[in-house]
Amino acid sequence: MHSDGSGTTTSPGIRIPGPRSEPEVGPTPEDPTGDRLLVPDETCWRIERADRYAVFVDAADYFATLKQALLGARRRVLLIGWDFDPRIRMDPRAGGRGRDDRLGRVLEAAVRRNPELEIGVLVWDLGMVYGLGRGLAPIVLLGRRTPDRLTFTVDTHHPVGGAHHQKIVVIDDCLAFAGGIDVTADRWDTPEHPDSSRPRARPGSHRDMGPWHDVTSLVSGPAARAIGDLARERWASAKGEHLEPVEGVEPCWPEGVEPLLTDVEVAISRTRPEHGGESLVHEIELLWLAVVAGARRTLYVETQYFANRRVAEAIAARLQEPDGPEVVVLNPHEAWGWLEEKAMGSARAALLDLVQEADRYDRFRMYVPVTASRRPIYVHAKVTVVDDRLLRIGSSNLNNRSMGLDTECDLGIEVHEASPDREALAAAVLGMRDRLLGEHLDVAPADVAAAVERAGGSLIGAIEELRRPTGRSLVPFQRPDLGPAGRVLADTQLLDAERTPNRWQRIRSTFGRRRRHHPLG
Repeated sequence: MHSDGSGTTTSPGIRIPGPRSEPEVGPTPEDPTGDRLLVPDETCWRIERADRYAVFVDAADYFATLKQALLGARRRVLLIGWDFDPRIRMDPRAGGRGRDDRLGRVLEAAVRRNPELEIGVLVWDLGMVYGLGRGLAPIVLLGRRTPDRLTFTVDTHHPVGGAHHQKIVVIDDCLAFAGGIDVTADRWDTPEHPDSSRPRARPGSHRDMGPWHDVTSLVSGPAARAIGDLARERWASAKGEHLEPVEGVEPCWPEGVEPLLTDVEVAISRTRPEHGGESLVHEIELLWLAVVAGARRTLYVETQYFANRRVAEAIAARLQEPDGPEVVVLNPHEAWGWLEEKAMGSARAALLDLVQEADRYDRFRMYVPVTASRRPIYVHAKVTVVDDRLLRIGSSNLNNRSMGLDTECDLGIEVHEASPDREALAAAVLGMRDRLLGEHLDVAPADVAAAVERAGGSLIGAIEELRRPTGRSLVPFQRPDLGPAGRVLADTQLLDAERTPNRWQRIRSTFGRRRRHHPLG
C-alpha cells in the first residue's frame, strides 16, 4: 500500500477520501475478512445462501416471470415498491385477453385461486402522488373490489423528504425478487430496445414512453427468507402488524427461468435513514467506498445518476494512481423530468469536472446507450461489476439520498479465496458484465470478451473497438454547460439531500474498528 500524500490511502485496501489519513485494510490472521468487500455489519447486513440466483435484464421477462410466480403463490406475497400501478400488463407478448393480464387482475386471480393466500402491497406515500399525475384513479378501486386477503398500504414511515425506494417482491419466503425495477408503468421493455413499441405505452394512453433499461435479480432458499425478514420489518413499521415467517413452502422456482448461479452466497446491503427511533444504516455507502478502493483492473457501473461527491472523490483518487483501475459508467442522457435534470444533471456535470480533471492516465469513460435510430435509452439500472470479483444489483442510485435518506436494498455476490467453484463464479460475474455491454453494443457477450482480450484487458479499449458511428451502440456522454443556476444546485445539493447527521464520523468509526486489526507502520 501507499499514500498519495493527500490523506487518501490507495489500493489495495479501503480508502475513504477526506481531510485526514484513513485506515488501511488488508487480510490478517486476526481479521480474515479484511480483503473482502462484503462484510456483515459493515458493507452488508447479512450473507445467506441462495439455492438459485437469476438476473433479469429489462422488465419484459421479469414481469412475465413475476406473473407466473404470483399465480403460483400459496401463503403470502409482499410487494414493496417506490411505485405501483395495477393497470400495467404483465406479459403483453402473450396471447389471451389483455384485461386478464393486468397486474391488479393477476393479484385478484391469485387470491381467489388460493383461499390460504394473503397479498400485501406496500408503496411509498408520495409515490401515489406521482401516480395521480399519471391518472392513477384505479389504485383506489383495487382496495374496494378485492377480497380482504389483498391489502394495499401506503407507507408514511420516513423522514421529511425521504422516499421508500426498495423494489422487493417476496413470495412464500421461498422466492424473492430485488433490484431496480418497480412494478409500475414506464418500465416494460425488452433487451432489443426498439425505437418504437406499443407495449411501452402507458396504461390508458397510446404514447410510447420510450426505451428503458433496467435490471433486477431473483433468489430462492435462505437468501429469499432473509429478504422476507426485511420485507416484514418494512410491513411492521408501516402498519404496526408483525407477520410470522412462512414455513414449509418448497419448491417454488418459476418454470423456464435459467439460474445464473446455484448454491451461492448472496449479501444483502441496505440504506435506512435515521428516523422514528431507528438508527442510520448506510451499508450501501460503505460498500461503494469499498468497491472503488478494491477495484484492481475495471469498475463497471450502470446507474441512473452520478451525483455523490464522496464516491466521485474516491474514483478521482483511484484515477490519479498510475496502476489504478479503468472506470466505465453508463448513464441516461438526461434525468427523468426537468426538475430531476436540474438537480441531478447539475451535480453530474460538476462531478464529471472533478473526475475528468483527475483522470491523468485516461482511464474514465461515461457512455449513454442509444437505439438503432440513435434515440437515447433511459438507464434506470443500478449495477456494479468489480473486476471478476463482485456483482451488485439493487435499488440504490449513485446519489446522496440513496446513501442515507431513502430506504434501499442491494444484493451482492463476491468471489473470494474461499469461494467454492471460484473460477465458475468469477466467470459468471464477468459474463454478466459482458452480457450487459453486449446488449448496449448490439453484439454477443462473447464478442465483448474477445475484444477485451484483444485490448490487453482494457474494457475501454474493447468498448471503443466495438462502438459504431451509426445504429445501436454506446455514445460518449457530452457534458452540458452548468450555468450559474446549475452550479448553485450542484454546490448546495438542494434537491438531493443526505439527511444523515454525523455520517462522516460514523464512516470513520466503522473503518476505525477495522483499523485496530491493521496497525500502520
